[in-house]
Amino acid sequence: MNIHEYQGKEILKSFGVRIQEGIVAETPEQALDAAKRLKEEYNSDWVVVKAQIHAGGRGKGGGVKLAKNHDEVVQRATDIIGMQLVTPQTGPEGKKVNKVLVAQDVYYPGESETKEFYMSVLLDRASGRNMIMYSTEGGMDIEEVAEKTPHLIFKEEIDPKVGLQGFQARKIAFNLGLSGAAQKDMIKFVAALYKAYDAIDASMFEINPVLKTSDDKILAVDAKVNLDENALYRHADIAALRDLSEEDPTEVEAGKSNLNYVKLDGNVGCMVNGAGLAMATMDIIKLAGGEPANFLDVGGTANAETVKAGFNIILQDPNVKAILINIFGGIVRCDRVAQGVIDAYQEIGNIPVPIIVRLQGTNAEEAKKLIDGSGLKVYSAIALKEAADLVSEVLGG
Repeated sequence: MNIHEYQGKEILKSFGVRIQEGIVAETPEQALDAAKRLKEEYNSDWVVVKAQIHAGGRGKGGGVKLAKNHDEVVQRATDIIGMQLVTPQTGPEGKKVNKVLVAQDVYYPGESETKEFYMSVLLDRASGRNMIMYSTEGGMDIEEVAEKTPHLIFKEEIDPKVGLQGFQARKIAFNLGLSGAAQKDMIKFVAALYKAYDAIDASMFEINPVLKTSDDKILAVDAKVNLDENALYRHADIAALRDLSEEDPTEVEAGKSNLNYVKLDGNVGCMVNGAGLAMATMDIIKLAGGEPANFLDVGGTANAETVKAGFNIILQDPNVKAILINIFGGIVRCDRVAQGVIDAYQEIGNIPVPIIVRLQGTNAEEAKKLIDGSGLKVYSAIALKEAADLVSEVLGG
């Protein structure tokens, strides 16, 4: 589960991570009030108005603007709130901005030069351990840094038996070229950051940039926080931060029916029980000359209700030209699934695209007879190749 920058910063702050302070606003008037409060509380003459959407690259898309006075605050907020912000991570359709974060200016002049760093905490799947990845090249796309200057990316692997050790935090500060007060503050920053990551069962923290201010303070200017959905039952307060308006409406609807659904760009809808079988089904669709329109796992106990919910979700995609249902009857009997398909078809009414049903496992032959004798526009198959041939046939291939 993703959360907004301002929410991620509040979590970090609660664990002792210094952040760029800010106030959320949903209207230009609220943005102006926020700027006035930041002046009173932090003596910030300038502020930054930052779009709050679940995507990176906001600055490049025009979603992050500096405001040097109150008139500019109102103008920046007016420009950003309600805009359809397009970034490399949103796709060409972009995302609507419903709120902004009005943040304090942390690039104020002082005795030393400001410096930007990159830092993230995530799981290294190769080793099965958490890792802190960091670089002196903050403020840039880390992919670009990895491609052009890979020697400037450092990694610190953390043994789960002992957690982050003091010498590792000191090593990170040293590799970033810090000394004196800045080095000490970076050590505290890293320790607090990892503590937060571990405590809330996050799957990723990305802070870009981590800033060394002109008076040698270390703070998070941005915060991208991704949480492990499987652990949210332990964090009801964090689960409550979920913003459904930032998620695909169809995927939200699928979640309410306990369906695992991901929308894709193809023309053949898939309804499968089991993630592995779903991946194989997507492969067979491509081999048959089609393109999968979705990943949809209805789970191991598919019945008429789940099948009906799956149909409704798949049919919301206007690009779908056919639907392939591929069920392996292990726990669930194939004839029950077949009856569920028939019942769901009759309840929904006329389904405008051909349906191929491939059932294998317990009572597969009985299931095929039910489908063939239903009188509905449904093609039945038992072998996977047979299903693939039917996909090709209905697509005109």
